[in-house]
Amino acid sequence: MRYVTLRVSPRKGAGFHPLGEALASDPAVERGSIYRVERLDDGSGLLLAEARGDVDRYRQILSESEFVYDFSIVEDDGWWYSYTHFEPNDVNREMLELQYESQLAMETPIEVEPDGSFVLTLVGPLEAFREATPGETEGYEVEVLETGEHAPELGDLFLSLTERQREVLETAVDLGYYENPRRATHEDVAARVDASPSTVGEHLRKIESRVFDELVAGE
Repeated sequence: MRYVTLRVSPRKGAGFHPLGEALASDPAVERGSIYRVERLDDGSGLLLAEARGDVDRYRQILSESEFVYDFSIVEDDGWWYSYTHFEPNDVNREMLELQYESQLAMETPIEVEPDGSFVLTLVGPLEAFREATPGETEGYEVEVLETGEHAPELGDLFLSLTERQREVLETAVDLGYYENPRRATHEDVAARVDASPSTVGEHLRKIESRVFDELVAGE
């Protein structure tokens, strides 16, 4: 298992998205880390992030943004946490598509620097890095900060799976595929995740192989 820590910087302005630009340019708001970002099936995005400063101004920026469908905010000891459903732009779509298709897992939180750059760590097998490490595009540039061996703990094994593999595994567990006696089949899982039974079987075999390989290697 390998890891690489990257700084991903927008080529223009202080954000990868107009909403990020608006937050970065307002002195009343200080952005913190990003704890979750993902693409939904309809192409929209979900973001869980922290910030501090003037929470009313933050609400105003999100309310007035044409890119925000909905949001909620939870305040906690000076920092607040916002859960935002938003419309990605072209740069976001490219980054989210890479995350969705990659065999690499992204560790969280993602650090947001004052200039709008993201510092993030990707984890996965060596062959996945050869195929999927993000390169520079018109929207952003990438700098490698650190790389090396990553020895995952049990909790990290889940993060080493792809997003699709995690979805299949969560569904299999939820339906009782791993219970004794088994309460679900590949067909049951496939119906829930909108895939063929053979594809579900392939995902589960890869998941089991990854988990057992890591457990044996850790002995």
